[in-house]
Amino acid sequence: MDWLNTIEDPYLWLGLGLILAAAEMLVPGMFLIWLGGAALITGLLAWALPISLPVQILIFVVLAFLMVFAGRRYIAKNPITEVDPKMNKRGDRMVGEQAVVVQAIAGGTGRVKHGDSEWLARGEDAEEGAKVRITGSDGAILLVEAV
Repeated sequence: MDWLNTIEDPYLWLGLGLILAAAEMLVPGMFLIWLGGAALITGLLAWALPISLPVQILIFVVLAFLMVFAGRRYIAKNPITEVDPKMNKRGDRMVGEQAVVVQAIAGGTGRVKHGDSEWLARGEDAEEGAKVRITGSDGAILLVEAV
């Protein structure tokens, strides 16, 4: 057990904290950042105070436990909201706008033109050239109704 006394370098904790913080950026999930914070605080304590490795490990475990649960609780109370919830949801952005049928909607499916793009459409039967209102989307298929 003498090897435990030789690994009391606080820079190991600081390095581990930075690695965990970087890993959080690569694999987001709001978990590794709390462990990284616990490692950084443990490293700072080990740097400022003469504490043995078993005590450092105990400090890390306690801090990691507290920070993970406090962080999860904070995120649950303050959820991350999107600035633009329709970003990357092009079909949802078009809801309420009009389109022109370019291939007759027969049997519930056809094609419509909105702006400079043609889309697959699903909705009430409509003749070519008819105007329809976009009511939603199902993946890359626009849901439409007659105007």
